Amino acid sequence: METKTQHKLLMPPDLAEKELPRLATAASDRHAINNSFYDTLGDRWVHADDDPVALLRAEGELKNPWVAERIRANLGLGPARVLDIGCGAGFLANYLTGIGHRVSGIDMSLGSLKVAQMQSVSAMQSALAITNIPPKPARYRVADAYRLPFRAGTLDVVTALDFLEHVSEPDRVIAEASRVLKPGGLFFYHTFNRNRIAWLVVIKGLEWFVKNTPDHMHVLPLFIKPSELACYCEKAGMQVEQVVGIRPVVESLAFWKMLATRKVPRDFRFRFTPSLMISYLGFARKTRGL
Repeated sequence: METKTQHKLLMPPDLAEKELPRLATAASDRHAINNSFYDTLGDRWVHADDDPVALLRAEGELKNPWVAERIRANLGLGPARVLDIGCGAGFLANYLTGIGHRVSGIDMSLGSLKVAQMQSVSAMQSALAITNIPPKPARYRVADAYRLPFRAGTLDVVTALDFLEHVSEPDRVIAEASRVLKPGGLFFYHTFNRNRIAWLVVIKGLEWFVKNTPDHMHVLPLFIKPSELACYCEKAGMQVEQVVGIRPVVESLAFWKMLATRKVPRDFRFRFTPSLMISYLGFARKTRGL
């Protein structure tokens, strides 16, 4: 019987799409992938080093400034109205609040939203120090990504980082993101490519080398090829502008400490790469209505 600590290389499941509900909902997605464990994390979202969320925090140190810079470069210096879909504990939403944007975050995990709300206080303090104008806190609510509670054409930016691989119909989520965006608005995403290398690194690698990785945290059939994601954006009236790959800094001591201890050191880092083989970060611009 295999355990998570036994480094036995299994063959990945079939790369073909598995049968999923014809019309998915946030509730039905929990039968396709384990989205429920986020409810139980509590403060571990922020402090744990023996959990995959520690890697998510480390990724945020790379991804969040990248998103912020492209918002500034494409939309200017003024505060943008932003929606973060699948915001979790608010890593991105609170970062963008901290530099002065008007941010809403939605998630189906009430426990995660409570952590995000608590963390928003420090983000407001950061925004006040930067702009000297009393900031508006990020607004968090439980909501379904398939049915966004926003009017059409009202948002400047929609983000869905580390979320699209957790839903069975990402094209519908992307179409909803486009619906609520203004013309010229930006849609940001980060997700995983669907291939055997990504299965080995993202799924098996976490099971082997990071403690407390839950079963079915990721499932390969829900990973998305970059060409598929670009097609979803195009059908939703958006044009992909830029895509970059992300990988761990394997040359660092922190990476090897993680392999040895199954804990993520605080100095664990990620870097950009031209290869989209494992994971990729990008953004698209809304060019037309649906």
